[in-house]
Amino acid sequence: MFLALPAVKSYAIQAQDTTSASVPDDVVFTEVGSAADSAANGIVQDTIKKDSVASADKMEAVTGQKGGDSLFSVFAAGFIAGLIAFLLPCIFPMVPLTVSYFTKRAETKGKGIQGAVIYGVSIIVIYVLLGLLITVIFGASALNELATDGFFNVFIFLVLLIFGVSFLGAFEITLPSSFVNKMDSKSDSKGLTGIFFMAATLAVVSFSCTGPLIGTLLVTVGQSGGFLAPVMGMFGFSLALALIFVVFAIFPSWLTGLPKSGGWLNAVKVVLGLIEIALALKFLSTADLAYHWGILDREVFISIWIVIAFILGFYIIGKIKFSHDSDLPYVSTARLFIAGIAFTFAFYLIPGLFGAPLKAVSALVPPMSTQDFVLGQENGSAVSPNAATHSKRKYADFLHIPHQIDGFFDYEEALAYAKEVKKPLFLDFTGHGCVNCREMEARVWSDPRVLKKLKEDYIVVSLYTDDKTALPESEQFDSKVLETRVNTVGKKFKHLQAERFNTISQPYYVLLGTDEKELVSPPIGVEFNIDAYLQYLDKGLAAFANK
Repeated sequence: MFLALPAVKSYAIQAQDTTSASVPDDVVFTEVGSAADSAANGIVQDTIKKDSVASADKMEAVTGQKGGDSLFSVFAAGFIAGLIAFLLPCIFPMVPLTVSYFTKRAETKGKGIQGAVIYGVSIIVIYVLLGLLITVIFGASALNELATDGFFNVFIFLVLLIFGVSFLGAFEITLPSSFVNKMDSKSDSKGLTGIFFMAATLAVVSFSCTGPLIGTLLVTVGQSGGFLAPVMGMFGFSLALALIFVVFAIFPSWLTGLPKSGGWLNAVKVVLGLIEIALALKFLSTADLAYHWGILDREVFISIWIVIAFILGFYIIGKIKFSHDSDLPYVSTARLFIAGIAFTFAFYLIPGLFGAPLKAVSALVPPMSTQDFVLGQENGSAVSPNAATHSKRKYADFLHIPHQIDGFFDYEEALAYAKEVKKPLFLDFTGHGCVNCREMEARVWSDPRVLKKLKEDYIVVSLYTDDKTALPESEQFDSKVLETRVNTVGKKFKHLQAERFNTISQPYYVLLGTDEKELVSPPIGVEFNIDAYLQYLDKGLAAFANK
């Protein structure tokens, strides 16, 4: 990833792609029938108390976050970004100058350290205020919707592409010089005000380097961390920077151990730029899947990644050089190590062109159903068998379930079949843009024990809550719980999930009997522990057998 979020803990059920939306106490949900029936009649059951209308997006605003583990991951991502920012050419050379300013200006060492601490706190305040401003402007619900809105994903792809190209040196993203000069002039003031504006000057001057990094961070955490995500991300980012300046102010002798500024700083920017361009494709892929454009199939996506990985490897060893790069007289051990990683990654991806699962990156690349050719598969088609075997199943012509699971994509259709064969339902609330959904399918569903139960013991129905395929006019209706017109396949099942289960999170796995009652409560979300997942499935089967 351009900024890899730390792995979500296996036991953290609520650590999901879309923030789980709990319902306020004054909102009452009742057992309802099918959303499709309600739509056909043009009626949506009134499950909300009078004067207590709450949309699923507002539910998230009430919760504010989706769990401590998720917010910690956001904070950690920001902290790592701050450490990376330290190595960029707009910040690294400023560390000795800033530390020297505090140590020489102060009358005593203690006052110098005090000034550096205030400087560090000012950095934190400035960036946290930026995170808070992002949340206030866009709101929690808007940040949450970024993960599923196709055209906004295209916009984010273009933004990150521009950021990546700027890191390659094509141009610089800078703030107006008049604004920079104004900040710099105020930093000459004495006392706390001067120190604060020194920190503000650092943020403004270094924007050409940190802007793309911060932008990427905010886009990433805005999709996965809820209302407090931008604030926590900026807190982690600024804390890392602040600690660096404060630590070197306390121990100025450590500055001698830092490497000298040089061409390697620009190399850091180029490497980040290439990685950012590669990961920007994920956003384009999300929109492509949601709208079924078919412009970024799995092998096309992987091919681009392979090319970028090779470019990165050859750049690191000096075989590719940009106009602003300095000469590379020799290849250091660090460069050789990084180049080795890039080349290894490229060769790892190559089998994916022929249908290899690529489990390490399965959450980021498009699903296997978009692959045009799979080695050893008849007709060279990777389309899931359930689309061909059961062509009459609703939405099976454009939606797919991995691992050749013979499932459904419509709740009512799956329920009718479950009653016919007398098997429990496995509701899989998922999404094209759900990273954790793909990770669950690759790491957990692929386990032979789990797969056997899903194929033989349950009727699997994958309900895509972000699909943009338009519903027929006769099936459209107004959703009170979502406060919107349900006019797409995704909204239809998002409404069902919000109304029946009080959440809009994905992945979300619900086990239902043929009487539409939950077999195991509460349902679960992300659970990478295979044994725990098996226990959940077994518990559902036992409850169904006892009915």
